[in-house]
Amino acid sequence: MRAHIGFVRTASLLFLLWLLLSGKFETGYVALGLLFSLAIAWHESRHTHAPAFALPLLRYLWYLPWLLSRVLLANLHVARIILQPALPLDPKLFTHRTSLQDEAAVVLLGNSITLTPGTITVEASQRELLVHTLDGASADDLASGRLEERIGRVFERKPVR
Repeated sequence: MRAHIGFVRTASLLFLLWLLLSGKFETGYVALGLLFSLAIAWHESRHTHAPAFALPLLRYLWYLPWLLSRVLLANLHVARIILQPALPLDPKLFTHRTSLQDEAAVVLLGNSITLTPGTITVEASQRELLVHTLDGASADDLASGRLEERIGRVFERKPVR
């Protein structure tokens, strides 16, 4: 019974995401979205033992406002760099070794880095991320461990240093 609930929840969330992102509500698009959502949910339920969308939704929703505030601050920082005539860029490419154990947490870390202006995750493996930054200040949340700590809270695991 629990597998059926996970399947229905996964298919519903995927279908809702399809509707929100496509913005089209014609019968053909809706039917295609429903078909793909059901197919992906079925595939996911057959190939994993963990419940689909195991990420704790409330903790993730608590993380999003913090991430959005960091994205806003990074936007202002990048705008300040662009508007200065001397363009004080100091680009760096570095490897960040993460202490996050969960693969989904590492994916969220890489995506959060990329969503934040001034930084991008170039490559990711299970325990390391190759990150490009415009300057040293762009990577402050990553270097200080704040970003990893927040993501660790979402997954109920604090990073082990």
